Amino acid sequence: MYRKAFKMYLNEGQKAIYIKRHNEIWPELTKLLKDAGVSEYSIFLDEETSTLFAFQKVSGQSGSQDLGQTEIVKKWWAFMSDIMKTNPDHSPVTVPLEEVFYME
Repeated sequence: MYRKAFKMYLNEGQKAIYIKRHNEIWPELTKLLKDAGVSEYSIFLDEETSTLFAFQKVSGQSGSQDLGQTEIVKKWWAFMSDIMKTNPDHSPVTVPLEEVFYME
């Protein structure tokens, strides 16, 4: 099992809609993530900076951000692009984070 972490950026004032959309995550997206080896996925919000911190456990080296070629992920990114900082293809701007400590 491999752990991945990255940060993303929420637009100001979008916390409630971000939570709502994730509480209603599409079943086909959840299935795709699980089928791709993502066994855990948590997102935390730093409200002072509107920075989202994402953590995933994955089998292999690929995580959710590596699924951008699939139609469902492209559709999700477009759906979320109005409330997040995104790239021209609607993918969220992400910054990979290096693990510097782990305790099991």
